[in-house]
Amino acid sequence: MNKPVGYIIGVSCVVLLGVVSYMYPLRWDLTSDKRYSLSDATKTLLADLPGQVDVEVLLDGDLNSGFRRLRRSTLELVDEMSRYGQVRSAEPKANSTDGLQPTVIHEREQNGKTVQTTVFPYARVTYGGRQTVVPLLKNNRALNGEQNLNKSIEGLEYAFAEAIHSISRDTIERIAFLEGHGELSEADVYDVSRQLSRYFDVDRGALTNDVRALDRYKVVIVAAPQEPLSEKDKYILDQYVMHGGRVLWAIDGVRLSEEMLSSEGLTPIIPLDVKLTDMLFRYGVRVNSVLVQDLQCLTVPVDVSGEAGQPQYQPMPWTYAPLLLTSVSSPVTKDVMQVSSVFASTIDTVGGSADIHKEVLLATSTASRVTHAPAEIDLSNLQVDPQLFGSAYLPVAVRLEGVFPSAFSHRMIPEGLTDNSRLDKSVRTRQLVVASGSVLQNHWQQGQPLPAGYDRYTGVQFGNRDFAVNAVLDLADDNGLIALREKNITLRLLNDRRAHELRGAIQAISVATPLLLIGLLALCVGLIRRKRYIWS
Repeated sequence: MNKPVGYIIGVSCVVLLGVVSYMYPLRWDLTSDKRYSLSDATKTLLADLPGQVDVEVLLDGDLNSGFRRLRRSTLELVDEMSRYGQVRSAEPKANSTDGLQPTVIHEREQNGKTVQTTVFPYARVTYGGRQTVVPLLKNNRALNGEQNLNKSIEGLEYAFAEAIHSISRDTIERIAFLEGHGELSEADVYDVSRQLSRYFDVDRGALTNDVRALDRYKVVIVAAPQEPLSEKDKYILDQYVMHGGRVLWAIDGVRLSEEMLSSEGLTPIIPLDVKLTDMLFRYGVRVNSVLVQDLQCLTVPVDVSGEAGQPQYQPMPWTYAPLLLTSVSSPVTKDVMQVSSVFASTIDTVGGSADIHKEVLLATSTASRVTHAPAEIDLSNLQVDPQLFGSAYLPVAVRLEGVFPSAFSHRMIPEGLTDNSRLDKSVRTRQLVVASGSVLQNHWQQGQPLPAGYDRYTGVQFGNRDFAVNAVLDLADDNGLIALREKNITLRLLNDRRAHELRGAIQAISVATPLLLIGLLALCVGLIRRKRYIWS
């Protein structure tokens, strides 16, 4: 073979290899945390897409290095998704940011000047005429900026997968809030209901004599009933669980009067029995008739001036409003801020069934205590003795998954009901029990609903809304998408002081290294050519 022919074949092979690699790109994710790989659940979701999904990344402009990394990670994720389904990146339209709340970044330059930048950390996902907005930035006040950006990058795959799943479904699943037993009203759970309406059709209603009435709902929420449930209602709920239904139970353990506490400064605490103890016990938990106090709590303004002087309000710790710790090992509560509560109780896990997996999602801090009902709360004595707060990590919310025994096993069907498909053992399903209805509750101010978990006195937003939404999404999840929230990306931060000290050396090495490599390559080529022509 002569040299020209060899050159032509070589060039042709290189060109062919380039075309093949462009048409069928190959990637190997060699990172230890697999940050560039999609999960099997996401790949399955994308492969089943019947139509085109357009993603507009709105995070643009004069960004700092952290937000540039977030934008780059978002675009890389969209590009990776396009390999497994009909997903493509689209240029943002002129009105894409309408209605979105911008984020203002304040940065201090080396000369001391403060620079303010406004960005829109969102992506708009469009499918078949339907749209949804994906927030790209998480803002946990307990973390610094770099950590929040890292958590945001960790959550990108779940955020996009959940958004695509929501808008591409042919049918929208339904959930229901139970009524008829003094549960939280529609106004009390307005914020949580509004957030859930992004994913589900949300209904409310009381039970009838139809045993299968709940079967059309993916999740049923029992939000702080104050009146006992009848045996008929308990049976309907029990058989709903036996047939694979999922229930979020928010059950108060004690009864008290907030009106009496506000007007008279004290209120008695008595056990609250809504006749669910036997049922929940069979499922593996017990809500205790106690009231939690915690040194890690909300504060309330208290008049310390006395009766004669002008009112002088000072923030005082309100230990009956504990800030609950969230589990870092569960996808429901991972990266969720502390959850605020008021007049919460505790939960015991009971029974030793290997068929039921129990996981604590919310717990008190390391400085907590319980008050057993009956007792009373007296506002005239708000002094706190830390020595009395010797309990730690008392469970307040527990997730249950497995095969549950029926609370009506070996019992007659309640009078007035007919059931030809009764089960004494459930199919595999999930439940979640929270020992405080306040976790789901929102307040109102000047006729406007406040977000669930928003503290009116400090202006701090706690994690109640995220916890409630994640809990229902977890209960309703059949595709394993919620597990994507467990993704971890190791944060490798630079030592700013060390980097500044070695700035000159780093710059010199960065400039000199490529030049040295080019020079070394040129020297090697020259020696090879010289050797070849001398011998020839």
